[in-house]
Amino acid sequence: MSDILLGIKGLTKVYPGVVANDDVSFDIRQGEIHALLGENGAGKSTLVKMIYGLLAPDKGAMTLDGAPYVPGKPSEARRSGVAMVFQHFSLFDALNVAENVALGMETPPPMRDLARQIREVSETYGLPLDPTRTVGTLSAGERQRVEIIRCLLQNPRLLIMDEPTSVLTPQEVEILFETLRKLKAEGTSILYISHKLEEIRALCDHATILRHGRKVATCTPADTSARELAELMVGNSFAAPEPRDQEPGDVLLEITNLSLPAPGSFGTPLRDITLTVRAGEVLGIGGVAGNGQDEFLAALSGERLSPAGSLTFKSRDISRDGPMARRDAGLLSAPEERLGHAAAPDMSLIENAVLTASRRENLLRHGLISWGRTREFAERVIHHFDVRTPGPGTAARALSGGNLQKFVIGREILQYPELLVVNQPTWGVDAAAAAAIRQALLDLAAEGAAIICISQDLDELMEISDSFAALNEGRLSAIRPVAGLDMEQIGLMMGGAHDMEVAHGDA
Repeated sequence: MSDILLGIKGLTKVYPGVVANDDVSFDIRQGEIHALLGENGAGKSTLVKMIYGLLAPDKGAMTLDGAPYVPGKPSEARRSGVAMVFQHFSLFDALNVAENVALGMETPPPMRDLARQIREVSETYGLPLDPTRTVGTLSAGERQRVEIIRCLLQNPRLLIMDEPTSVLTPQEVEILFETLRKLKAEGTSILYISHKLEEIRALCDHATILRHGRKVATCTPADTSARELAELMVGNSFAAPEPRDQEPGDVLLEITNLSLPAPGSFGTPLRDITLTVRAGEVLGIGGVAGNGQDEFLAALSGERLSPAGSLTFKSRDISRDGPMARRDAGLLSAPEERLGHAAAPDMSLIENAVLTASRRENLLRHGLISWGRTREFAERVIHHFDVRTPGPGTAARALSGGNLQKFVIGREILQYPELLVVNQPTWGVDAAAAAAIRQALLDLAAEGAAIICISQDLDELMEISDSFAALNEGRLSAIRPVAGLDMEQIGLMMGGAHDMEVAHGDA
């Protein structure tokens, strides 16, 4: 008997103006962890949507255990033993863990039995969960456990995971890898999508690489360097960001004793934050997801005004200024949530360009939108940041996550702010695009702008930042120069050790 679990033969999917998948063929064997790699817009999402029954291929065929596999919808895929953990969680904050799991099941058992099953399965696979916990109180890592356990209760033969470590701490990544290796040992196959190439090399048995919708290579990741994998994905070599050698200038932003109540039942309050940022400086803000990153950006952008503390920008108090006034002054921001916050999903890229750039790019004439100038600006962003899209008239939701991220970040950078606050600037983008975004941030700083980069990617922060601080439960640690910081110190800062000299000495 063949050990091939899923056979993919010549899958093709065409949209108007775009060939998303072009004659893609490869096999996933039983009990293997198989990586699916490609730069943003390479066709990964379209391919897994066909495997999971969300899309129907225009050409080609699939087999599962040697039999024809034609899922018409996700429920049919699940009945065949195919489960998927999506990059964006589909959970209801106000419901508890068991209730959320039940919503993903076609015929859930009685709640008491389901709670028992959740405890048993979560403990078996090293992902402990309390089924009675309200999801809104869970960390990002615990929320991902809910999604995984919901899949494992289906006893899948193939588990598809899309960017599973993007919101996890290094410790949570190790726990996840142990779980996936245990599933593999039990015979479950895993299709693993990630832009973190060292993870791919450590975890995956084989990798299929897509470029512009076509399969260009299959390799063994452990025998291939991360740079070689990245260059296979993009088709050529790319440069790492170039370090700057410049002294910071005058203080641009000064925050004193900033406090802000939580935005709702499940948010994080900000507590007595004080910092200064200078022209030309890149300040990296690290922390585990859910420790006040979104709230901090909202306080800086003016989306939420703080009842306590002060913000001074270019020697002027902006504490009571809203978002537009701060933008007019030169303080711009790009939030983590792409769809719905940074971009309106059903609006075109042209329309999304005008949302934040109308005044700084002079896109209005006598109160009316100058569509010609707006199109030119959107096309400039698309060109400079290599946004893969049929054109500027495409709706934001039609772009892959990484391409929308490039557009959102590029839209702000090309307005040449004096201070740019970004949250997760390279979330979900491939290695080459991440390097380009980081270089663009460094170039902006070299021109005298200050950058506050909030990120859960510590390698990213160490690569581009001059100084570093960590958010923990809404409190900001002391700011330290990046030079000389080690991972032990960073871990202590992220864990809430604000007095680094004492904490490091104790350690």
